[in-house]
Amino acid sequence: MGIYRSDIADLRKSIGNNIGQKIIIKESPGKRSKPQEKSAIIENVYQSYFRVKFENVDRVGSYNYTDLFTRSVEVSMYNGEDYEPLVQPQIEVKKTKAPVATIENS
Repeated sequence: MGIYRSDIADLRKSIGNNIGQKIIIKESPGKRSKPQEKSAIIENVYQSYFRVKFENVDRVGSYNYTDLFTRSVEVSMYNGEDYEPLVQPQIEVKKTKAPVATIENS
C-alpha cells in the first residue's frame, strides 16, 4: 500500500486550481464522535498541506494531502449549484503473486 508523490502532486494541483473556492470539509474528531462538517474557502496550497479559512468563524485551518488519501478528511467542492466530492485517487495496493505449487512425478 502506498501513496506516490505523483498522486500527491496531482491532488495539490487540483486543489490549487480551486483557490478561493467554497468547500465543505468533513472530518471525524475521534472514534466515537460524530463527523463534523465545516464550510470554508481554500486559501492557499503548500508542498504537503493546504490551508482554508472557515466561513462562520474568523479562523484558519490546515489539512495534509495524505489525510484525503486515508479518508480521515473528506472535501466537497462547490460547483456553482451544489457540492461535489473531491475525487481522490485510490491508494494502489501492490499484489504479490502466490508461489505456484509444482507436482513432481515419482
